[in-house]
Amino acid sequence: MSLSEQKLDTDLVIAGGGLAGATLALALARAVPQLRVTVVEAFPLSREPLPDHYQPSFDARSTALAWGSRLIYEQLGLWPRLSAQATPIRHIHVSDRGRFGATRLAASEHGQEALGYVVDNRWLGLCLMAALRDCPQVSWRAPAQVRDVSRWRDGVSVAVAEGDSLEHLTAQCLVIADGGRSGLRERLGFRVAHSGYDQHALIANVSTGQSHGFTAYERFTPAGPMALLPQGGAGAGNTSALVWTLAQADLEQVLALDAADQCRRLQQRFGWRLGRINQIGQCNHYPLALSTVDEAIRPGVVLIGNAAHTLHPVAGQGFNLALRGIMALVEQFQQGLAQGLALGDLALLGRYQAHHRRDWQQTVRFSDSLIRIFGDRQPALALARDAGLVGLDLLPGVKRMFARSAMGLGARRPAFPNEPQQARNRDD
Repeated sequence: MSLSEQKLDTDLVIAGGGLAGATLALALARAVPQLRVTVVEAFPLSREPLPDHYQPSFDARSTALAWGSRLIYEQLGLWPRLSAQATPIRHIHVSDRGRFGATRLAASEHGQEALGYVVDNRWLGLCLMAALRDCPQVSWRAPAQVRDVSRWRDGVSVAVAEGDSLEHLTAQCLVIADGGRSGLRERLGFRVAHSGYDQHALIANVSTGQSHGFTAYERFTPAGPMALLPQGGAGAGNTSALVWTLAQADLEQVLALDAADQCRRLQQRFGWRLGRINQIGQCNHYPLALSTVDEAIRPGVVLIGNAAHTLHPVAGQGFNLALRGIMALVEQFQQGLAQGLALGDLALLGRYQAHHRRDWQQTVRFSDSLIRIFGDRQPALALARDAGLVGLDLLPGVKRMFARSAMGLGARRPAFPNEPQQARNRDD
């Protein structure tokens, strides 16, 4: 019996309805509207409508979207809504504390209005859910979890636990998008290459005496890198999102301080480029590591997002890499269906992995080498870093390559029905 003759419960199951899983569901609804998609999410499904007037809290977590990621959300029809609460990054300032080397990137040098954007995670989630409510081919099981998957004829049988019940859904393919601590990935035996940085990331929002001027600061210090990303929407504000890397002992010391002393400690580390640091919000933290799954596919199963690769957050590449991987997978699904292949066909998934592998390997090398090179404090290497940062300003071709990497440009995207070709060429 061919797959087309089988009566499947759904065509695709997505394990995880967070930002990556929801974006994949929306991309499939837009690009391959004949597919039935079931999203299995561990948390209750939010029915909250998109508010007319949205005001993020000071402690809201946020995500840096590269310019290439904006193009993806434009393609999905989400950007007009999403941009209402997006803060543009018009400049990036990279420096090595205590050294003379520095480089600056400006969107205007590349003919763009921004190098990227900072978006509140909750707002991004609300926009995705509002768009998915208009997609009848996408259904949800929440709160629920995927417990297991097994082969079933030419597809898969996915065990879904919902409350006290366990149901087996037949589908063409299972996509695992449940994050960097994916329990499902571990249960299925995917091998993960894990390399710790012996550091923790402290995440918080800060207010400063001077406006950020839509500038993102990446600052490398002897104790580890840090980043401050502009927040506040279209109007230049005084709030920035902080990513501060600390050793375990330093983290414990900072967490034990009151807010005023935390600001003083941060001031000593970051400096005075934004004036006095006046306020620091709720501090979240987690250990840092580089995790990659070299083989992210099996017959009928594929990993995406943080379930496939987790990067250091200072370079801001993780979610942008995930978005490019999502669009590469959608493109292969389109081509596979045109060829009469099942979504979980190993040849189809293999083409996706081969296409995306080069992107994630380059991105991992870029992110990891940036952290390790700037983390080495040997004098000779420090001089080389100074020369490199200055060289970026003096060599336009090299600087353009660095900027395109930071902007997430150059990735292919699937064609959507009725999409003008010029809309797909804006990253040239």
